[in-house]
Amino acid sequence: MIMTTVLIVDDSRTSRKILRGILESEGYEIVGEATNGLEGYEKYGELKPDVVTMDITMPVLDGIESLKKIKTDYPEAKVIMITAAGQKTKMVEAIRSGASEFIAKPFEPEHLKTIIDKVTK
Repeated sequence: MIMTTVLIVDDSRTSRKILRGILESEGYEIVGEATNGLEGYEKYGELKPDVVTMDITMPVLDGIESLKKIKTDYPEAKVIMITAAGQKTKMVEAIRSGASEFIAKPFEPEHLKTIIDKVTK
């Protein structure tokens, strides 16, 4: 069975750890982690994962700017935005910028799996 590869981009170590735990327990392969949008963009180019989970609020380059850069250079990229409560305008901008889906914190393992499977099918 071919595992779906995932790149986690989030400036919160706790969020990355929680996401990694959920995703690995669901059978996904975490190929990398990045702590800001610029690093996420660079790692995407290097690792070409099947899907990216991208936090919106990050230093250096926020999730939306990183998403735009990734989609410009890799139009086929599947990027799932991670949002905190109350980021509705950011979510709309993310979808307009090419996000495949979005997931709100706190993470629901079943919902996360459903979204990733939907995006990668």
